[in-house]
Amino acid sequence: IRKVTSTGVVTTLAGSAGHSGTNDGTGSAARFNEPSGVAVDSAGDVFVADYANSTIRKVTSTGVVTTLAGSAGAYGWNDGTGSAARFLSPASVAVDINGNVFVADSDGDTIRKVTAAGVVTTLAGLAETYGTNDGMGSAARFSLPYGAAVDGAGDVFVADWGNITIRKVSPIGTNWVVTTLAGSAAAIGTNDGT
Repeated sequence: IRKVTSTGVVTTLAGSAGHSGTNDGTGSAARFNEPSGVAVDSAGDVFVADYANSTIRKVTSTGVVTTLAGSAGAYGWNDGTGSAARFLSPASVAVDINGNVFVADSDGDTIRKVTAAGVVTTLAGLAETYGTNDGMGSAARFSLPYGAAVDGAGDVFVADWGNITIRKVSPIGTNWVVTTLAGSAAAIGTNDGT
């Protein structure tokens, strides 16, 4: 995990080039396996979608790495706390103002939420069941969601790679509702429009 300052100075915050693995630790003692997405919270902690390990990692500003959720090498879609939770190739993470981490769980075709305490819940989509449906919770479908971002209102925006669309996941009470914000599933092109 690298840091680039506004003047272009690059430092390695955690991990060691050319050495993959699963170790938690500090600085170069930590290991990752194909980290594919990062997000930073208001305290300066970095959250990492550790794609090939199917885990969500936390890196403090001093380079201390811990596994927030998931268990390296144990793939699946279980909700749960910490190492009891499972992911299927998480590709991207986003952090809201309350410190919740939202995960585009790409091969699981789901959007997941991880609290600061490591409690994982599935907000939208059904594990390993791809499709294009908008809808509430598990009635919605995604196809290889690869990117996630969250706004100040708590809405999660998803780059739904397999469907070639941008989706919005919105909290409605205790439920989460998915709508297609832009694009048309399987309609490839470059057109601007509404």
